[in-house]
Amino acid sequence: MRQQGDFLQVLQEQGYGMDNLFPSSKGNGVSSHTELTMGTTVFAMKYADGVLVAGDRRATAGNVVMYDRTDKVLEIDRFSVMAIAGVPATAFEMARVLEHSFKYYRRSQLQDLSFEGKLRALSTLLKNNAPAALAGTGTVVPVFAGYDSLEGCGKIFFYDILGAEFEAVEYAVSGSGSSTIRGILFYMNRWGTSPVAGMNEEDALIFVLRLMTSAAEFDSATGGVDAQAQLYPIIKRISAEGVRTIPADRLKTLFSEKVLT
Repeated sequence: MRQQGDFLQVLQEQGYGMDNLFPSSKGNGVSSHTELTMGTTVFAMKYADGVLVAGDRRATAGNVVMYDRTDKVLEIDRFSVMAIAGVPATAFEMARVLEHSFKYYRRSQLQDLSFEGKLRALSTLLKNNAPAALAGTGTVVPVFAGYDSLEGCGKIFFYDILGAEFEAVEYAVSGSGSSTIRGILFYMNRWGTSPVAGMNEEDALIFVLRLMTSAAEFDSATGGVDAQAQLYPIIKRISAEGVRTIPADRLKTLFSEKVLT
């Protein structure tokens, strides 16, 4: 019989349900004895001086916290960052491939790969990973941010599991705690005293810490701030000067003086 409809409809007609895309203990994709390590909240947002990219530190397998010091905001080269949501093993491998590809291009061509070229490279990796993503064993939904030297500004892109890319005007979020952060960002941009993109760096960092704390409050798979264990989100700044990691000492001071009070 002739098949009609979009790609996901065709898969469903062939017996592949949504459980293959987002497996659970009751789904068909992965049994309850094969819990994948995942769970996260990552996001990027523009502010007055560039782009901030943040990610929590928690990795979970089902309802078990596997690790609380995961780095999910990965510096690919001096002007681009990928924040990962999904299965870390697959995402880390994609990051390594991108890093080596960009480095090889720079050394062989004596110039950086264009920003558009970087976007295509990540899209290609996601498309090649589609079988694993559809099987539920390698789902990755990243946020990519970088500085476009041709246009002289920071840019944010987000992807679906099949590699389709979408440019974010002001912010992009991904992961299990993204719904909370997306709602707050929409409210601030729509009814706040000023758009998020107009914040200075200190105000933007305070806002990021508050966002991550809010996500952790409503999503058990998101690790918020644990001041006692000296655990803070990974936050990287992207500007014309390149990528810079915000020191944990600065986050500690801002959290204790501006967030807790």
